[in-house]
Amino acid sequence: MSKDINFIGQPIFTQILKYIDKGLVHQIAQKHKSDRYIKKFNTYHHLVVMLYAAFKNLNSIREVTIGMLADSIKIKHLGLEHMPKRSTLSDANKRRKSKVFESIYLAIYRKNRKFLSDSRLSKKDMQRLFMIDSTTISLFKAILKTVGRNPVNGKKKGGIKAHVLINARENVPSLIRYSSAARHDRYFLQDIKLAEGSILVFDRAYNDYNQYERLDAKGIIFVTRQKKNAVYQEGKSFPLPSEADSGIREDKEIFLSYNKDGEKRELKLRRITYYDKQRDRTFVFITNSFDFDAQKIALFYKKRWQIETLFKQLKQNFPLKYFLGDNQNAIEIQIWVSMIANLLVTLVKNRIKRSWAFSNLVSILRMQLMSYINLYSFLEDPEKSWKEWISTYKKTYENSLFPP
Repeated sequence: MSKDINFIGQPIFTQILKYIDKGLVHQIAQKHKSDRYIKKFNTYHHLVVMLYAAFKNLNSIREVTIGMLADSIKIKHLGLEHMPKRSTLSDANKRRKSKVFESIYLAIYRKNRKFLSDSRLSKKDMQRLFMIDSTTISLFKAILKTVGRNPVNGKKKGGIKAHVLINARENVPSLIRYSSAARHDRYFLQDIKLAEGSILVFDRAYNDYNQYERLDAKGIIFVTRQKKNAVYQEGKSFPLPSEADSGIREDKEIFLSYNKDGEKRELKLRRITYYDKQRDRTFVFITNSFDFDAQKIALFYKKRWQIETLFKQLKQNFPLKYFLGDNQNAIEIQIWVSMIANLLVTLVKNRIKRSWAFSNLVSILRMQLMSYINLYSFLEDPEKSWKEWISTYKKTYENSLFPP
C-alpha cells in the first residue's frame, strides 16, 4: 500500500468501528450473559454484522451473507474470524436480547457525548433543553398491536413505536423506549428523569396532568400544547411584547382541573397563544414557567422540530422497512443498530470541517464502506484524494508491462 495519507491499510468501516470500545462491548456481554454457550458468533461479531447491514442498507439475511461473502477478503479487518451463516444470524437475532444493544448504544453515546455538542447552542437555557417525541415503524406482520380498527379487506399490519428523548445540543437520542404502536405516548413521561432546572418540550400527545404535576414538583420546566377540550379557569393576564410582529396574541395564568386518586385538583400553569405568520396557524402553548418571556417559550417549542428531523434521518438512511427477523426481539435489535449507525455517522460528521448533508454523507460511506481510504482526509476533499490516488497509481505502474 502507498504511504499516502489518503490511503491506509484499513477499510472505512473499520475506521468507523473505532468509536466502539471492543472491551466495553465484551463487558456488556458479560453483564447480560449474551455470550453464554456461544462458541463463535459473539456479541461484538453480531454487532459488526448488523452494522454492516445497516450501512449497506441490506434488507434480508441472504443479502447480508452474500454481501459479506463479496467482501470476504477484507472481513478480518472487521475483527470477524468466520463468515456468519444465515441460520447463525437468524438465531442470534432471535435469541440474543435486544437489551444488550441498548446498553451498547448508551455506552457509545456516553463515551463520545462531548463530541456531539452543537457549538451554536451556547446559551445556558438551550443547553438544558430536551425534547421528546415518538415515531411509528410499520411492520408487515401483526407482531405488535397497532392502533385503529381492523380493515375490511385483509388483516391489520403490526407496528412498533420508538419513544425518544434528545438534548437540543445534540442530534442523537439519549433515551429510547419501544412499545407497540397502540400504547399511548403519555406513558413515556413516567420514564423521564432529568435534573432540576431542565426544560422539556413535547406535543399534546403526551397530555397527562399527573405527570405535569410530577415534573413541576421536580423543578423541571415543561412546554407543550394545550388540548382543545382542556378544562381550566383563567387567572391574571401578563403584558404582551411591544413588537407588533412577535406573534404573541395572549399570555395568561390558568388553573387546570383534573382528578387524582378520586380527588379533584388544580394545577397552576401559563397559557400562551402564538400566531405563526409563516404557516398562517395559531398555536396554544402551556407551561409551568413564569420566568421566561412568551417569545422564548414559543422558541423552545419550535426547537421540537429537531427531533422530527432525526426521525426522518433514521427512516431515510437506514433499513427500517424490512427486518432481518419476524419476531419482536429481532426488530428491536435492528432498530437499536440503526440508532448506533446514526450515532456513528453523527460522530464522523462532527469531526470533519467540511459541511455534509447527512444523507449525502451516509451515501458516500455506503459506497466506500470497504475501501482502503483514510476516512477523514477523503471526506474533507474527495476530489483531491481521488487525484492523488491516480497520481500514485501512475507512478507505481508507469514502467510495468502488466499493470493490475
